[in-house]
Amino acid sequence: MLKVLIPTLMLFPTIWLTPLKWLWTATAVHSLSIAIISLAWLKWTSETGWAASNAYLATDPLSTPLLVLTCWLLPLMILASQNHIYPEPHSRQRLYITLLTSLQTLLIMAFGATEIIMFYIMFEATLIPTLIIITRWGNQTERLNAGTYFLLYTLAGSLPLLVALLLLQQSTGTLSMLTVQFSQPLPLHSWGDKIWWAGCLIAFLVKMPLYGVHLWLPKAHVEAPIAGSMVLAAVLLKLGGYGMMRMMIMLDPLSKELVYPFIILALWGIIMTGSICLRQTDLKSLIAYSSVSHMGLVAGSILIQTPWGFSGAIILMIAHGLVSSMLFCLSNTAYERTHTRTMILARGLQVIFPLTAVWWFIANLANLALPPLPNLMGELMIITTLFSWSPWTIALTGTGTLITAGYSLYMFLMSQRGPTPSHIMKLSPFHTREHLLMALHLIPLLLIMTKPELVWGWYY
Repeated sequence: MLKVLIPTLMLFPTIWLTPLKWLWTATAVHSLSIAIISLAWLKWTSETGWAASNAYLATDPLSTPLLVLTCWLLPLMILASQNHIYPEPHSRQRLYITLLTSLQTLLIMAFGATEIIMFYIMFEATLIPTLIIITRWGNQTERLNAGTYFLLYTLAGSLPLLVALLLLQQSTGTLSMLTVQFSQPLPLHSWGDKIWWAGCLIAFLVKMPLYGVHLWLPKAHVEAPIAGSMVLAAVLLKLGGYGMMRMMIMLDPLSKELVYPFIILALWGIIMTGSICLRQTDLKSLIAYSSVSHMGLVAGSILIQTPWGFSGAIILMIAHGLVSSMLFCLSNTAYERTHTRTMILARGLQVIFPLTAVWWFIANLANLALPPLPNLMGELMIITTLFSWSPWTIALTGTGTLITAGYSLYMFLMSQRGPTPSHIMKLSPFHTREHLLMALHLIPLLLIMTKPELVWGWYY
């Protein structure tokens, strides 16, 4: 764990001491070297399930893929932000990269924590850099409104979790993930216990987000700068899924009865948010709603608590993290040139940027789960799990899959095909940096396709 955490902390002096000429190059290379070192975690040698460097930081096969994804994303965010932030004053450029690095540090400590209360503190601490990134570097004036939504939704969901964790500490005497699963099952009978059960999960369901408490997400995504959108879609939503997996182990006797409304909401959300996507005019908003739809599948599969469900959830979380981040990068490249996110004003770009249209096509196919890709593998495992829990769910998940295909096609046709509007003139050509950025999103997907047990292996 320390072999990644210490180089990440060393990024802070790199950011503030490097001459401005080399700032973006040095930070990108440094963070990419951290990402490459983190790949060593995927070679799993421990037989006990946990590999610990000390009592408070450890990795297991559930947190490892998410940790590697977190480390992989920082160089990509630095590459994507370069054009957007470069005109700003020197100190602000350094501050921006510092916030991204601090976010990575907090996320590594959140996914690596063995104490649930430490995980909670890091879970909350990630709010601060994200909020500053959205409200300081967002594009429109609505960014303050988006920041308020983001903060209030997440905090309102998280405070009951703190009380629930303190009650758990009082009754079991420990909050260590290493030992709490071996403690006596809690006698959960009373109404108070049912409220405690809800308190344990609601924070994570808001973060995922579950349909019904998802309104903060499209606002935050649309207003955030590119790095904010990338980290929000790729890693911060996955904190919710990871926390749910960790907590569900302890909530067992009550879960059988109480999960029904949440699973129904998640499945209904897949169809509703997919239908909302079909009506969107704003490109970033469409990608944000598609995230809600995919995370509904993940939430449903985690709540059922079967090995297949958990494996499918991890695979889909990793695959969705890479694909949605890539879609946000692509929408940003179009925005930087046309200065609009409205699809009807920036259509027909395939004629001008043919290679970028190929990236769009691949990203859309990955988003609708093309067969060999891990997106399909995760979705199939989740749909099978839900079908085995109740055959009626196939109607909802099947319709959701069709709608996903529909809005992915709609997004591609609206942004790339059709006549190019006459007001689009003098667009700057694409940079190698942007093609590299797209390739670095796709390469991990293709590698997971060849060796999927790296991601799903924690139950088998």
